[in-house]
Amino acid sequence: MALVVDDPPFRADHVGSLLRPARLLRAREAAASGRLGADELRAVEDDAIREAVAMQEGVGLRSATDGEFRRASWHMDFIYQLGGISRAEESLVVRFHRQSGDLEFTPSSLRVHDRVHLDKPIFAEDFAFLRATVTSSTPKLTIPSPSMVHYRGGRAAIDPSVYPDLDQFWEDLSAAYAAEVAALAELGCTYLQLDDTSLAYLNDPAQRAELAAKGGDPERQHLRYIAQINAALAGRPPGMRVTTHMCRGNFRSAWVAEGGYDFVAEALFGELQVDGFFLEYDDDRSGGFEPLRFVPPGKRVVLGLVTTKQGRLEDKDHLKRRIEEASRFVPLEQLCLSPQCGFSSTMEGNSLTYDEQLAKLALVVEVAGEVWGEG
Repeated sequence: MALVVDDPPFRADHVGSLLRPARLLRAREAAASGRLGADELRAVEDDAIREAVAMQEGVGLRSATDGEFRRASWHMDFIYQLGGISRAEESLVVRFHRQSGDLEFTPSSLRVHDRVHLDKPIFAEDFAFLRATVTSSTPKLTIPSPSMVHYRGGRAAIDPSVYPDLDQFWEDLSAAYAAEVAALAELGCTYLQLDDTSLAYLNDPAQRAELAAKGGDPERQHLRYIAQINAALAGRPPGMRVTTHMCRGNFRSAWVAEGGYDFVAEALFGELQVDGFFLEYDDDRSGGFEPLRFVPPGKRVVLGLVTTKQGRLEDKDHLKRRIEEASRFVPLEQLCLSPQCGFSSTMEGNSLTYDEQLAKLALVVEVAGEVWGEG
């Protein structure tokens, strides 16, 4: 008997970002050097997104994103559009790990220089285009969670003359996000995903030690983040489904943090007011399924069992056994399947080919059909 779900997250789903086509990367490079105008770049993006949506629908996915093709990174393109936040002169240094050796990512930092607010809906035109492009799938928009405005820089990135009391910062940030959520609902967004690395990073003792060294509160910071996300979502309309994706880092097939979900699990699953959780479970870095015992009835867990960090295709029977293992801690009807992260959280993308990406998405749909009787 099929365990049918008619609303997101779907039995077969995916996180959001897709490998950028070569012609899109060339167009972005030409635009950055002034050789291509903004309208011309957007036309290239439009064509690439149409093809990406057709691909997602063609493999049988019931949700479709724009692949985040208009962004340089999964989060900063959004965050820099919030009022009161600007790009800082200095860059961050983030050390990523991979089997072939570590690498450093040096993204620009941010500065909260004024009261945080929403000047206008962010990604509104992008979502409107996606909504007009899909034919058989539900359009999904991915944006960074409120936590991502705070996690990297912490208190040091927030002007103390603007926010002598951080409670006001949190209130303004959640209000800005609430306004964004309301605006997206007006545009017809029924599937919104809040991407969040912080709630996964905080499971790693090394990350908590780093946070403590910066003067943060590693034992309770996840509780603050959960409360602020809930405040941002408090006024969402009943027809909007919201999920969160928790990632331990995804840059050119490398990662930052390690550790299972144990440290945050009870508060995360019990208190965060979302409809579903996209969770990394593609290797031993992610820990076991035991923390899923805290997932309450009515919430869905999307098991990220298919890795996006390399092209080798997973074995179907292995995936089914992993799903069965997870069902010992949360009922099968509350489970779904997806890749563990996006394929291209930044423009550079992970170390796999378009055909390997396509095969992984098709595998997710096929396994979901065999396990639950639907995709």
